[in-house]
Amino acid sequence: MRTSARAGQAANGRGERAARPAAEPLWREVLGDQLRALRRERGETLIETSGRAGISPQYLSEVERGIKEPSSEMIAAMAGALDVSLVELTLGVAETLRAVRPAAGTARASVSASASAAGRYGAFALAA
Repeated sequence: MRTSARAGQAANGRGERAARPAAEPLWREVLGDQLRALRRERGETLIETSGRAGISPQYLSEVERGIKEPSSEMIAAMAGALDVSLVELTLGVAETLRAVRPAAGTARASVSASASAAGRYGAFALAA
């Protein structure tokens, strides 16, 4: 099930995350948190990191705030600009999602569901 493009945006129009019921965070939100943490650990500004990634500071800011869902190419560029591998970055996101996922009784996906998805969508499926 897909959420609308406006999911996660506040009604105030400032691009802040809207409050949602306690549930799994969106992948793009956790990715943004990871990217912001890595950038801040390096003591860098949005301008410095975005310049190395070849993207605008505004776009990087929107990704960090969980507003934009970047393509795999953009994620790789941002990871490279922060000197982390794509595997390290995506594993960090997956581990965070695994740690905060709902209790077993309310989980929406399971290993068997992931295996089913792999059959429908090719050999690669990501389970959180």
